[in-house]
Amino acid sequence: MAIDKALLTTLSEEEGKKVRRLVEKGIKLPPQPVVVEELHHLLTRGVSDVRVLARSVSQDPGIVAALFKVAQSTAFKNLQPLESVENILQAIGIKQTYNIVQAVSLANALPAKHNAKAFEAFWVRSRAVAQLAMLVAEERVSVCNIFPDQAYLAGIFHDCGVPVLMQRFSTYCKAMHLDEPGCWTDLAEEDARFNADHCVVGYLVGRHWKLPEFICAAIRNHHDMLSMGNHAARTMVAILQLAIHLHYLDAHADNPEWSAVRAAVTDELGLHPDALPEFIDDILERYHTEPH
Repeated sequence: MAIDKALLTTLSEEEGKKVRRLVEKGIKLPPQPVVVEELHHLLTRGVSDVRVLARSVSQDPGIVAALFKVAQSTAFKNLQPLESVENILQAIGIKQTYNIVQAVSLANALPAKHNAKAFEAFWVRSRAVAQLAMLVAEERVSVCNIFPDQAYLAGIFHDCGVPVLMQRFSTYCKAMHLDEPGCWTDLAEEDARFNADHCVVGYLVGRHWKLPEFICAAIRNHHDMLSMGNHAARTMVAILQLAIHLHYLDAHADNPEWSAVRAAVTDELGLHPDALPEFIDDILERYHTEPH
């Protein structure tokens, strides 16, 4: 789907110019799957009958399978066992389940047009960051008021501008070294080579999919936490940054951003710096018991 011009009004002048140039080059935002659109329509109408909502979700077996995998996370350990879609809707909550359904639907909306290996590596990374973010949020919910379903949604979507650009530019993956283990997009190089910003593109995808505004803002600013004011989006970015760092640690790779944001992240999440190593160990231990 082409970019809605109304979305451009939410961007700065510089960001708007970049996106307009990408529009001219034919970049397109992924459409929401039919199940997600139907579920959104039902919720907008105020439908709360879990039997009706479960029937809507169950039209897509792939979404159902992915929903169950997320629901089996230890982030929802107090709600187990979750044995049906109706059961998930009742236990986790309707809005929370909708967030997860949106998250698990994104990969199918952005299929590989070329370099399938790099696309698969991207989604493996995104799902890992989302699971880690969900566990961090569950541990810090009383301090941060960010819930596991919200963190999972942000984790899946935070870098979704990358596969959009991969779809549009056949050289993007190679130029950004995304087919090399442990490498990730360099914002300066991305801008220089493609006159593009995956954070802005991801923000547009989030708005197009009608994600909560604070999650859209977190997508847009997840590489720019230090310039953000006090806001739920800043807390979400802190969770994302810690989840990304945990992913790097788990892969035994260097995280180029961590030293600059570590103090801000721990402060935002109410973690004493001395307690961080034990917190990291606990989250990674839980992560390795998760279904992957």
